[in-house]
Amino acid sequence: MLYVVALPVLGEADDTALRRLRAQYHPGEADLIGPHFTLVFGVPLDREAALRATLETIERRPFWFILERLVRHDLAPPSRGAWLYATPADGAAELTDLHETFNPTGSGEPFEPHMTLGLFERATEAEQIARIVERQHLPMHGRVEELALLRRTADGLETLQSVRL
Repeated sequence: MLYVVALPVLGEADDTALRRLRAQYHPGEADLIGPHFTLVFGVPLDREAALRATLETIERRPFWFILERLVRHDLAPPSRGAWLYATPADGAAELTDLHETFNPTGSGEPFEPHMTLGLFERATEAEQIARIVERQHLPMHGRVEELALLRRTADGLETLQSVRL
């Protein structure tokens, strides 16, 4: 599977907080990649040439974002679990535009730029963590300066191409 991600530069305290949250609540992913915004979600390998070509045409400047809000996304029953995401206010339009550049025909689901913080067995636990994180860590400021094309391998993620904005 292939992915395109926007890699942010964060202040040391914000980067540390996000990495710790991901390590605790999303350990499988945290071991593979740090904080990021996913622009292309797990597409087949035969899209590699098209994604490389799109990356080569990107002519954007780096842009700032502010993570101001956490969103809980409950899983469909019978699960009682939930995802917890941090969503940007500033920078959301730029991320959405990049998503549309890489997904010109759409993916069928509405896109909301976000950083995944964790997957919880119970939605109530996600809500409790959200309240603590909002109180202690938000807002977080960062800058998107790089995009990367990644391939999922048996050992993790391999960077196939990256572009500095």
